[in-house]
Parts: sequence; C-alpha cells; structure tokens
Amino acid sequence: MPTATENPSPVRSDRTGAPASRLWSYSGAAAGLAGIVAVQASLQIDAVYDEKSAGDAQRIADRLGDFVPQLLVLHTTLMAATVLMLVFAAGLRRRLHAQGPVGSLLPDVAAFGLVLVSVAGLMGAGFSTEIVFGVTADDDTLDPEFAAVVGHWVGTIPWLWVGAGVTGVAVAVAALRHAAAPRWIGWVAAVLGGITLLFGMSPLEYMAGFTGPVLVMVLGLGFAFGDRTALGSD
Repeated sequence: MPTATENPSPVRSDRTGAPASRLWSYSGAAAGLAGIVAVQASLQIDAVYDEKSAGDAQRIADRLGDFVPQLLVLHTTLMAATVLMLVFAAGLRRRLHAQGPVGSLLPDVAAFGLVLVSVAGLMGAGFSTEIVFGVTADDDTLDPEFAAVVGHWVGTIPWLWVGAGVTGVAVAVAALRHAAAPRWIGWVAAVLGGITLLFGMSPLEYMAGFTGPVLVMVLGLGFAFGDRTALGSD
C-alpha cells in the first residue's frame, strides 16, 4: 500500500539556487533565426524548378551561377544552425532533466530531435561550396548532371525539420504533464511542434521547413526570457 510519503512521479532534487545561464537558450534562438534565413535562401534557388531550365542539366548549371550569393548565405546559415543546435539540444536536455520526473525519456527525446535537425543542416550544406566553386570557375570542369543534383539537393535537404517537431512535442508533454517548463512554452511547443511533426511525417514533409525554424527560435527565446525556473550554470 502506498504511504503518504511516496511520490508516484518524483522530480529531481539536485536543484540549486545558482543563477541560471541562458547561453544555451540564446543559442536556440540564434539557431532558429539562422534556419529561417537558410530556408528563405533555399527558396530563392530555383534553377531546377524554373520552366526555362527544368530538365536541361547544362541550363541548370548555368542558372546556378546566378545564385552564388544565395548559395553562400545558405551554406553559412545552415552551418551556423548546425553548430548552435547542438548547444541548444544539450541545454534543453539539462533543463528538462533538472525539472522533470526522474528517469523520464522526454529530455533525451527533445535533444535527439534537435540533433536530427543539426544533421539535416550539415547534409544540406554539404554540396554548397563545391557548387559555388564549380559555377564560378573559368574552366568547364563542372559536371552539369552534378549541378542538377545539387539544385534539387539545396531545394530539399535544408527543409527537413521534422526533428524539431519531435522536440516540440516532447517539450509540450514535459511542460503540460510534468510542469518541467512554463505552461505557455508547452502550449506553443504543442501547436508548432505538432504541426511540424505532422508535416514532416506526411508527403508534404518540406513544409516543416516553414514551421520548424520558427519553433526552435520561439523555444530559445521562451527559455531565455520567459523561464524563471531555469536551473544550473555553464
């Protein structure tokens, strides 16, 4: 028989009164902003989708030369988001772990979702510099078929933000069910995270690129400025 002192959903007792460092949450806000810029840059690189060049590898290669600034912005912002996302993932895991139930999987799931986004960003930026050097070279060493592949690559991989949806749902459950984060953050995470996850799991998976970065930015800002119970220090 349970006694009055038993707690069916215990929380961690290793909380301290030390001022909370918000570096990890600022990293999340910056990662989300970088993701928004990257998606917008990708949206402008339409060499493979333009009616005049679609299906013609050589024309696609020539057309990509007009998007060197966008390709450089895409590379820079994706790589920034890739690195910052890892800091945010680690901080978010620690934050939920400190305030949530002992042994809960939610902090790990929330962090792993962001790691997935980080990996997608790393892959999305993988060909960007090579294609920039290729289209700006004076010789004709750039393979047009490769350029066509890259045109599709930069128009798809940077949009794979389904991991952010996983993170949002995990944060929502942690906040609304276990009070591991402010409830308003939980509701925002539930709405944006749910939409992002549904988009990412559906044939409209690239739509997650519109909502995922916004979710990450809002979570970062929320934990930076709207979370008075954040614990620990860096």
